[in-house]
Amino acid sequence: RLYRPKATLTLQHDWTDVFKGQTVTFKCDILGSGHRVWTYNWYQNGDEDYPVHSAYGTNEYTFKVEENARFSCKGTRMTQEHQLSTEFSNTVTLNVMARPKAVASIKPDPQVFAGETATLRCDIEGRGVYRWQYSWTKEGSERTVSSEQEYSIGGVKDTHEGQYTCRGSETGGSRYSHTSDAVTLTVSGESKPKPTVKVKPQTSVYTGDTVTLSCEVQQSTGWMFLWYIYPQQPKSWTTVRKNNIMDVTVSEEATSEYGCGARRGQYYTHYSDVVKITAAGKPKAVASIKPDPQVFEGETVTLRCNIQRRGVSKWQYSWKKEGSLSPVSREQLYTISGAEESHTGNYTCRGTEAGGSHYSHTSDAVTLTVSGEYVSSLVSLIIIPNRTQHFSGHSLSLSCKDQRNSTTWRVMQYTQNRSLSNCPPGKGSVTRSTCNISSLSTAHTGVYWCQSKSLGSSKPVNITVHDGDVILDSPVHPVTEGDPLTLQCLLNKTPSNLIAYFYKDGSFIQDQTTGQITIHAISKSDEGLYHCEYPERRASPQSWVSVRAPFPVFRLLSSLLAASPYLLVSFVLAVKCYRFIS
Repeated sequence: RLYRPKATLTLQHDWTDVFKGQTVTFKCDILGSGHRVWTYNWYQNGDEDYPVHSAYGTNEYTFKVEENARFSCKGTRMTQEHQLSTEFSNTVTLNVMARPKAVASIKPDPQVFAGETATLRCDIEGRGVYRWQYSWTKEGSERTVSSEQEYSIGGVKDTHEGQYTCRGSETGGSRYSHTSDAVTLTVSGESKPKPTVKVKPQTSVYTGDTVTLSCEVQQSTGWMFLWYIYPQQPKSWTTVRKNNIMDVTVSEEATSEYGCGARRGQYYTHYSDVVKITAAGKPKAVASIKPDPQVFEGETVTLRCNIQRRGVSKWQYSWKKEGSLSPVSREQLYTISGAEESHTGNYTCRGTEAGGSHYSHTSDAVTLTVSGEYVSSLVSLIIIPNRTQHFSGHSLSLSCKDQRNSTTWRVMQYTQNRSLSNCPPGKGSVTRSTCNISSLSTAHTGVYWCQSKSLGSSKPVNITVHDGDVILDSPVHPVTEGDPLTLQCLLNKTPSNLIAYFYKDGSFIQDQTTGQITIHAISKSDEGLYHCEYPERRASPQSWVSVRAPFPVFRLLSSLLAASPYLLVSFVLAVKCYRFIS
């Protein structure tokens, strides 16, 4: 009986973790037999029928690894009678990994100054290798300049400038890394650098402002920055920090001088030139109102914001009204044409430097009060019948009355057919400041006012002409707060004792058999759209009832004086007589 020897497969190096593309060598030993008489066969991934390699008399197989694989081997030889073969060897598994790449870096910075110390470091990331041996090569040099992971160059010179690469080789093994990308070392000059101090936003500031100082060293990194305040000696550093930025909040009116230096390891730069920062007191805006803080509706009022320059060539202004989040104006002069009661309120202003960072203190608030109608002190539009709504076919008289009996007023109308004209354009008559319409139609529905080329215009009023049987008798002009108001539901035909229903803003408020309701002391909350209805006769159109603030006495005196000094004297005498009688 023949004995079948067994083959043994070994890896030349014990590592089964290999890099892709690495060259490995397998060895197939057959115990108790000289290897020269055998043919050696290597098999991959369990395929025992077709060897990946065969060699006669040579028991080593060398190849480059590309992927994970399992290997085994056996030997065969021919005799005169038949072919002999060994048993299959043990299996060896190769684990293939990507070849790591070395990474080169320079500290403190790729750009250094003559005399500094530069350190080049080689790092290799990747598993499977427990210890690397390093080699540094400089472009243009065939020899290795260093075999250390960290290659330190003390007192660098311009001859050290150039591109460097590194690579790692396995200690006691055959594995090696890819070569790193090149890093460039630049050596600048023989003299020490001098930092530059920059200031943002500017060197002229107000107390309470913050300025940002930056210390810059020729676009290089890795410095520690040292700040000092003149006239202290530069060795008396006030701040040491890793970044080159320092924020300074100016607390008093003065001129301060700042400088900086930089350190990298044991290497120091020159000191910078100093920069001067001058601080002045922050100015305060002053707000004013002309012609007067208390005006009438329709008047033009101007709010002005004044700020001392104090180093600012141009201010940009912003006005805010109390209760409003956004500015109401960005002009120094905030002009309100045709003032309304909604403009009443407290106003403040502030300035910011155009193209800069300065800003002023906010002004004290000024109060604007808008009351009643300005033009009503000059002219009134008299309407007969004195109501907003009128029946179709009835007559209407409109006239302009002022305290000077001026004849320059004309009644103007803008009707629902979008026609602007004197009143009336057709049927009717005009006598100086009066307009008479003998027979109204719905075409007369529109807006009416008094107009004068020299004196301006009155506040417009709405006139509604209705074809139906029911209208609401409501006032044409705003009602003064606190006064009584009577609303009457009118019928075009013979009056009846029907119940009239009254509504405000679409909601029922009350009903009356008298056909009218009275609000004894009207308030701002009573303002709104009113209408009425008789169930059998349908409803009236809606009319807006406006409520205004009480007429201020001081403005009444101003109006009397403007109209006629005699009226003012009469008013004063009347007040004195009233007090004497009382």
